[in-house]
Amino acid sequence: MRRSRTELGEHYIRKSVGALSDERDTCRHCKRTPLVGERVHRLADGRLVCELCRPLRRVEDAREEIVRHSEHGHAVRVV
Repeated sequence: MRRSRTELGEHYIRKSVGALSDERDTCRHCKRTPLVGERVHRLADGRLVCELCRPLRRVEDAREEIVRHSEHGHAVRVV
């Protein structure tokens, strides 16, 4: 089976987007990926609840975190 260039391009785009989404943390309720700078609540089991869904669930044993960008901690610093 031979694919056209557009079909092949679409295939690789879908594959790469799927691979990226597998590595992201998502809210356990709405499945949304929190934005950089947003507050999230990390539960004891490691899952997270976004700030929008927190009122839907009583979160007592969670610690609050701020979502960082993917390069946080990898910056070059002048010493």
